Amino acid sequence: QVQLVESGGGLVQAGGSLRLSCAASGRTFSSYSVGWFRQAPGKEREFVAVIRWWSGDSDDGTDYADPVKGRFTISRDNAKNTVVLQMNSLKPEDTAIYYCGASLYGTTTRRADFGSWGQGTQVTVSS
Repeated sequence: QVQLVESGGGLVQAGGSLRLSCAASGRTFSSYSVGWFRQAPGKEREFVAVIRWWSGDSDDGTDYADPVKGRFTISRDNAKNTVVLQMNSLKPEDTAIYYCGASLYGTTTRRADFGSWGQGTQVTVSS
């Protein structure tokens, strides 16, 4: 089991950047895929990005939702038990609470396949 804690949210103007961190406790962190999801008011929690526990020669182990491709970058440091979501060129529609979750499934982006959710961190983008 892993426990996750998100940080790094805040208020930023459109076009700005934020760096979210997901800190994990647990010795088996490197065995988990870690995903970022977000939930805007009145909407369901939706997939943003995932970094899998494995990667290959032609696959860097990441996947992104279409609205954030080219703007967001997910990375992980297993030695520090941390996953980072770098968010650039932010838009007002990126405003949401951002959560990280862990999954033992290798390729999923389904919310139901993730657990150990953190408490979330608020991201607000002003126009």
